[in-house]
Order: sequence, then C-alpha cells, then structure tokens
Amino acid sequence: MTVVLRPAEALARAVERLAAQGFAVVARNTRGDSVYLKPEACAFALRVSNHARTAKQRKNHPDAITSLVLRDPTSETALAEAVAVAVRNFAGERAKREGETGANGPSQA
Repeated sequence: MTVVLRPAEALARAVERLAAQGFAVVARNTRGDSVYLKPEACAFALRVSNHARTAKQRKNHPDAITSLVLRDPTSETALAEAVAVAVRNFAGERAKREGETGANGPSQA
C-alpha cells in the first residue's frame, strides 16, 4: 500500500531530506508554507513551498535559485524523486552562477 502525503506533510519531509543532504533552514515564512535552505557557506538558497514564488518573495529572497513546489498529494517515492531533481537543479544553477560571478555568489554590480 502506498502512503500518500498531503502537501504540508510532503513539505516537511522534503525539508528533512534536504537537511540530511547538508542543507540548513535559513528562512521560513510566517505561515510555514515556504522554507529556504542553504548548504553551508553557500550564497544561494533552495526554496521548498506549496506555491510559486510571489514578487514579494523574489524581492525578499533573491538568493533563491531553485524552487521545489509541492502543491498536490504525493507518495514518498515521488517526493524522493522531486527532491533529487531539485538538488540537481540547484547544483547546476549554483555552478553556473558561481562560474559567472566567482565562488562568493552574485556580484553587486
């Protein structure tokens, strides 16, 4: 029998999985439906949420370079795959941006 996780449960499990991979929570909105995580000594964040980024979120967290959006109920297997894709996307985007700006994150030009 496959257990189906509601979006709030999936978000919490995704944060746990990311923490196990070296990401730490650096910000969370007051409703708890958007969480920003960064690897140690990294200028960039991975966002986990149940909705697309708003203009306010883009303004307040320009360091978020990848989002994992969990809107619908999902299985543990599908969640694990979604987290793996988000980590790969984050690593690719991080490498691209660090290559463009140096290892210390985006330039302030």
